[in-house]
Amino acid sequence: MARIDESRPFIAVNIAVLTISDTRTPATDTSGDTLAERIQGAGHRVVARSIVRDEVAAIEAHLRDWIADAGIDVIITTGGTGITGRDVTPEAFERVLEKRIEGFGELFRMLSYQKVGSSTIQSRAIGGVAQGTYLFALPGSPSACRDAWDDILRFQLDSRHRPCNLVELMPRLQEHMKAAE
Repeated sequence: MARIDESRPFIAVNIAVLTISDTRTPATDTSGDTLAERIQGAGHRVVARSIVRDEVAAIEAHLRDWIADAGIDVIITTGGTGITGRDVTPEAFERVLEKRIEGFGELFRMLSYQKVGSSTIQSRAIGGVAQGTYLFALPGSPSACRDAWDDILRFQLDSRHRPCNLVELMPRLQEHMKAAE
């Protein structure tokens, strides 16, 4: 059974939040607000936040900029993971990811199934790693953001989570780059 080991130190991580939408503004970005509140409430830092249109090239460019920023450990996006013609977040992720975290999308859909039933098949939530940065694409609803953070990311981004967590792997994410030097 997973648990938080209070004898271990908490390590805050730097997280960027990207809302992908053709219609949201800073005043109406309830999903981005939900993520920012939960991230900060867990003791992490929101070091960047932005809104970008549902366009593969625009999303990819934003992701690449943040991936190249050594001050960003994790990027969480909200929106554009559905199956309509304008939902292109997974396609942008595929252009930047070096490794996929298959279990993230699988677990998200399993948890989502308990709340929305078979409608969860419409979600293409995805996770992965690029140049030592974790990336997670969430659906655009505040409830999906709450579910992903509260039931998955809050634990995996907590260095005290046992038996293992993503934070303890961060120093090793770029081992392949060191081997190539």
